[in-house]
Amino acid sequence: MTIYRGFSTLRNAKKYRVTDFELVKQDLTNYFNIRKGEKLMNPNFGTIIWGMLFEPLDEGTRDIIARDISRIVGYDPRLVANDVAVIEQDTGFLIQLTLTYIPDNQTETLSMAFDRNTNKLFVN
Repeated sequence: MTIYRGFSTLRNAKKYRVTDFELVKQDLTNYFNIRKGEKLMNPNFGTIIWGMLFEPLDEGTRDIIARDISRIVGYDPRLVANDVAVIEQDTGFLIQLTLTYIPDNQTETLSMAFDRNTNKLFVN
């Protein structure tokens, strides 16, 4: 079985190594931190969610965001998106994404809050 290894500078620990599902979640979070069109030489990289934060969250907007999330998760062969929920909050959107890490068949829900006031992504 393949073990994926990487490094994280996000944790306040002395050990910066991350592996497997933790690494995949970090990779996915990094992707969602970039607005679509922002990456030099790759205008299709990133998410449209940042540009949708001031739009009314109706069924059409939810569908557009859910398709964008599915597109992004689909780029990573280590993951499958099982369920996507887009929830309106006072300061933006909460995305609850149920993911399956294919090598271990491990399933977990990732919560990402896109905050329009701070332009930050908060992940739990």
